[in-house]
Amino acid sequence: MSKIELDKTDRKILAILQEDGRLSNQDVAEKVSLSPSPCLRRVKRLEEAGVIRQYVALLDADKIGLGLLAYVNVRLEKHSDPQGNSRIHPTSPRNDFALSVANWPEVVACYAMTGEMDFLLRVHVEDMDHFSRFMMATLLRHPAVLDVKSSFALQKIKETTALPLV
Repeated sequence: MSKIELDKTDRKILAILQEDGRLSNQDVAEKVSLSPSPCLRRVKRLEEAGVIRQYVALLDADKIGLGLLAYVNVRLEKHSDPQGNSRIHPTSPRNDFALSVANWPEVVACYAMTGEMDFLLRVHVEDMDHFSRFMMATLLRHPAVLDVKSSFALQKIKETTALPLV
């Protein structure tokens, strides 16, 4: 993972696009005091370098009926492959779990973690019944899952997709 050099103008462009990815190139150019052509070249360079991964619409989970947010810590039976390597091995329980998670629509984020648990899942579901069905029929039925600990969001204090541009 190579880090790309970002100057002050690149950072301004990124901040503007993180706030509103639907702005036209003309609008972005005006906000950063550039003409449209050099602004577009900068945006294209940031896209090609992978700094800008994609443009998306962010949905309100409550308004589409996914009002329960859970964070689930998952511990698996084994932590490494048979040869003792710490990275995920193609035939390891960790890899099998990671491949399974990719097919579970309720899981919107999954991270391999340090500490006593192996993975942290962010799960959006309709309600507690939906969560219970997901746990009993999907997560707890996975052969590598040894233990889970769930926490539920009670109140949203801060939620952003914008990364700090220091």
